[in-house]
Amino acid sequence: MANYKPDLSCQNKFIPINFAEQILPGTFEYELCYIVENKLDLSGFDAWYNNDKTGAAAYPPSVMLKIILLGYAHGFVKT
Repeated sequence: MANYKPDLSCQNKFIPINFAEQILPGTFEYELCYIVENKLDLSGFDAWYNNDKTGAAAYPPSVMLKIILLGYAHGFVKT
């Protein structure tokens, strides 16, 4: 079983911005979040993380995938 860190994008404890409220419906970012969270089957990543009893918690694949896809969409590529 995979052990993931909690997704804290909706917290506003240290940063007074709730990122979930900043993403407006109809924008590319909103659609990207919707597709990654609701339409993609990311259960294949769970087999890679056997850290439920040992090891540190990993970042959720959905969060990492959103970061990578948003970076590519905005032209941030490593050269």
